[in-house]
Amino acid sequence: MSSLLEVKGLEASYGQSKVLNGLDFNLEQGGVTTILGANGAGKTTTLRAISGMVSLKGSIKLAGQELAGTRAADITRCGVAHVPEGRGTFVRLSAQENLTLGAYTRNDKAGIAEDMERVYSYFPILKQRRNQQAGTLSGGEAQMLAVGRALMLRPRLLLLDEPSFGLAPLIVAELFEILRRINAEEGVSMLLVEQNASLALDLADHAYLLETGSIVLSGTADSILENETVRRSYLGY
Repeated sequence: MSSLLEVKGLEASYGQSKVLNGLDFNLEQGGVTTILGANGAGKTTTLRAISGMVSLKGSIKLAGQELAGTRAADITRCGVAHVPEGRGTFVRLSAQENLTLGAYTRNDKAGIAEDMERVYSYFPILKQRRNQQAGTLSGGEAQMLAVGRALMLRPRLLLLDEPSFGLAPLIVAELFEILRRINAEEGVSMLLVEQNASLALDLADHAYLLETGSIVLSGTADSILENETVRRSYLGY
């Protein structure tokens, strides 16, 4: 399996504060990779760097195309869809209008209509709520809408930042099962940041552990799951 995303020497800062210290990692085509770490480790900044939202040094290649230094809007056009922490939906617009905005880089009306129905097949509740303002949706529904809107881009790479945050356990289980289906059925590669390490490692095939802006451990999800330090610090046993 070939690499879709290749990151080398990635550094990122906010003003004078350096957050990432030269990260090197790959994500396989069609794979799911998770980045684990405590709050403040640099996980969200890593996703923001890939999306072109922070100043950075180093190389970020998507299928061999250099993204470093590229505008965020152009990175989106390359097929990178970012589901940020906190969902980022347009609260005054309806659920369907939010989904339509997810396809703003496309002009294939028939394909957009097909993808709308495909999103509704993954998230039937959104079809029921399609005319409802996004700001009135429950937390779980809003997160599903955020993922659905990202899918409307027809992404090659889906960046997911804390998708389980603030959701009830049953909703989280449902959402992660849908993400598993999307990966298996659509072949969408995913880079997942998630505080719930057990959930993340169950979904992912590869994992990286980030501490204070540096990768300190990497390997298959199974090998990381068996690591004593990870079990003690992130899994609680």
